[in-house]
Amino acid sequence: MPDYDLIVMGAGHNALITAAYAARAGLKVGVFERRHMVGGAVSTEELVPGYRFDYGGSAHILIRLTPVVRELELSRFGLHYLELDPLFHAYDGEGQPWYVWRDPERTAAELDTLFPGQGEAYRRFLRDWTPFAEAVSDLFMQSPGPLELGRMGMKATGKGQNAARNLARILRPYGEVAREYFSEERVSAPLSWMAAQSGPPPSDPLSAPFLLWHPLYHKGGVARPKGGSGGLTKALARAIEAYGGEVHVNAPVQDILVEGGRAAGVRLESGEVYTARAVASGAHINWTAKALPAEYVPQAARDVRVGNGFGLILRLALDGQVQYRHGQDEGRTGLGLLIKDERQLMKGYGEYLAGEPTRDPPIIAMSFSAVDDSLAPPGSDVLWLWAQYYPYELAQGNWTERTAEARDSVLNAFEHYAPGTRERIVGELVQTPEWLAQHLHLPRGNVMHLEMTMDQMFSLRPWLGAGMYRWPGLKNMYLTGASTHPGGGIMGASGRNAARVIVAELTRRGWR
Repeated sequence: MPDYDLIVMGAGHNALITAAYAARAGLKVGVFERRHMVGGAVSTEELVPGYRFDYGGSAHILIRLTPVVRELELSRFGLHYLELDPLFHAYDGEGQPWYVWRDPERTAAELDTLFPGQGEAYRRFLRDWTPFAEAVSDLFMQSPGPLELGRMGMKATGKGQNAARNLARILRPYGEVAREYFSEERVSAPLSWMAAQSGPPPSDPLSAPFLLWHPLYHKGGVARPKGGSGGLTKALARAIEAYGGEVHVNAPVQDILVEGGRAAGVRLESGEVYTARAVASGAHINWTAKALPAEYVPQAARDVRVGNGFGLILRLALDGQVQYRHGQDEGRTGLGLLIKDERQLMKGYGEYLAGEPTRDPPIIAMSFSAVDDSLAPPGSDVLWLWAQYYPYELAQGNWTERTAEARDSVLNAFEHYAPGTRERIVGELVQTPEWLAQHLHLPRGNVMHLEMTMDQMFSLRPWLGAGMYRWPGLKNMYLTGASTHPGGGIMGASGRNAARVIVAELTRRGWR
């Protein structure tokens, strides 16, 4: 008898979701994680006394559009979401900020007050693209098939005289589409900056869907787990154990065992061997390939595009609260879309292409201690600054030599929006692309695992032939995580979709 029905390699949030669904379906599940804690890039730890830092993803947006939390009853296992409203805080550091509220009409009305005509443009943008965004969300919640792009296009184009125009829009760069709707750059630039969080710059063709997803922010909202982003993955680990599964930390997998052309278990770096009817890897596709015998790793697996880094995160413990130049306290609640203009984003991308860290980055600012007093001492803040773009492989020097320079560039950029922040710092963590590769095992520091471009999306992710959560040519070997459809971000769709495939094939009951 094998030790487990299913072994899951890695304990990122998608891997844990796959394991939780499988355990709930009655399978004996074992999860093996390299690090000392579960969660991967969705984890939280007190790195500075009194201050809790997330290691990776912090804003929970996409998972709110899925049934994962409800179906796995994660509230029973300690997950408590805190709603954010406003969702986003858009600011150029000079004029008045504007906010994206959960209520779209409130957002539009305030836009019209600040920038006459832009509120109506926002209403038109939501009317035009909500059906498309909903169609993409539906596609994310199922295994990708060969016709998904056509279905997405049909939803986008609709019927009538605007069909051709809408089809052309989804093929364009998202920066162009944003400027087509919004004549005020203080509106278009923050929306483009949010779209850039998936990776591609505003000039990339076929990138418009990253902007056209925006209407669903009003539907699902933005939330934070009480106690930190790791509240999600801790609840998932508790759910797995409650459903009869086992979670092992400090247990790095060295090899995936293959017998008779099927995955049959794992060997840990310690030498321990565990057998199973099936194996699912939630690790980066490169780590999965490394763990498999070479004869089962096709050239396509070696050719996936990981990219050259992406972003840099500066996590700060402050002995006071963030004070924005505009003086409005709402800015501490939502995600700060801090960008001067579109040229700032494009300049940063140009420096990245040249192998240089950008000197004046746009920033996503998060001070979730504004809604969660468990993250920092009274009257203090945690402040997390995500900046783009930062290459893993530098044209000059290395990250050991240049971390201080990059750290200062982020702080200097943020001082434009919130002067005096530097003086409040009492602790920090600088996560360069090299740090992300070394500590979170993200090759070349790409938090999305693979480049989020259309040649690596849907059934092409991670490559054509491996897009259905199965490793081709090897029985009972499954895939989940950001290397698979629909990609990076805290969504859990990959974990749920992979579980559907696994449960259907390993049980007679199938998916319920």
